[in-house]
Amino acid sequence: MIEISNLTFGYGHKALFKNLTLSLKAGHIYGLLGKNGAGKSTLLKNIAGLVFPLDGTCKVNGYTSKNRLPDFLQELFFVPEDIYMPAVTPKQFAASTGHFYPKFNNAQFSNILAEFDVPDNKPLTQLSFGQQKKVIIAFGIATNTSLLIMDEPTNGLDIPSKTQFRKIMAGGLTEDRCIIISTHQVRDLDNLIDSVLILHNQQIVVNSGLDDIADKVNFSVLPSGTIDYLYAEETFSGLHTITENTDNSYSKVDMELLFNAIISNNEPLIQILNR
Repeated sequence: MIEISNLTFGYGHKALFKNLTLSLKAGHIYGLLGKNGAGKSTLLKNIAGLVFPLDGTCKVNGYTSKNRLPDFLQELFFVPEDIYMPAVTPKQFAASTGHFYPKFNNAQFSNILAEFDVPDNKPLTQLSFGQQKKVIIAFGIATNTSLLIMDEPTNGLDIPSKTQFRKIMAGGLTEDRCIIISTHQVRDLDNLIDSVLILHNQQIVVNSGLDDIADKVNFSVLPSGTIDYLYAEETFSGLHTITENTDNSYSKVDMELLFNAIISNNEPLIQILNR
């Protein structure tokens, strides 16, 4: 699906990636995490062919992204963080734009709008930013492209809408589709993604399925004063820890704790996850 090899990219004298290599497959919802300024949006734009690498290659379905060929574009939809919608209704937008995507499903688009409680007959420019975001999310899902990229899609959504978003996105995944969601709001991806990518220090330092992470480490709350852990954060409820899984037990992955551990440059944890 996506093959990135030795990708180097930067703006001016600032390098965001150096020799970054990444392979992503269909049938997964990937959560792309990273600190502000780490280059999450730029990596997504390289995959979509919106910016060009200084060195290395980025291919999607065998097509070089930067060439932006029609066969490449009709199988990719990109939901940017900042959106600028035309002064047409969602129904008119679908009628004028949906035909660019061979597998666009108008009924699916209408059903998702209804789930989001967004009218399809009101000009987009008269909708709130959150409602506009829902329209472009609904359209992106309904294109049924093999690659769907979303950059900070939950920005502008209230709490009930974020719950709707997770439910709708889970229904938009098929075995032939790859979905990448970038966010700095880690908890928004709970119970949605099945694989996590963490971009840190110009590299993807973690590229693992959540089940694989749970096989390697445990997430638990231990008494204050515990010292045997890979990473820990003190809270009112106790010490939230990550420990190596040595007894084949299972615990739910705490993505926020995991992310905080990785960006603290916890090399022992990174080594365990990349075994």
